[in-house]
Amino acid sequence: MKANEFRAKNGDDLQKELNELLKAQFGLRMQHSTQQLANNSQIRKVRRDIARVRTVMKEKVAK
Repeated sequence: MKANEFRAKNGDDLQKELNELLKAQFGLRMQHSTQQLANNSQIRKVRRDIARVRTVMKEKVAK
């Protein structure tokens, strides 16, 4: 997702999105460690989305 899409959400939705992304990251890490993950770039995309969500959350707190 883009940062603008995250900025349109409220705090509760951002927290839910962050929890889902963290679960997805955990699942991808487990698949990678057991060599079941075919597309390694998914891990990078999820990590960046997590960073985007956390950035937007901090921006909303600062305002």
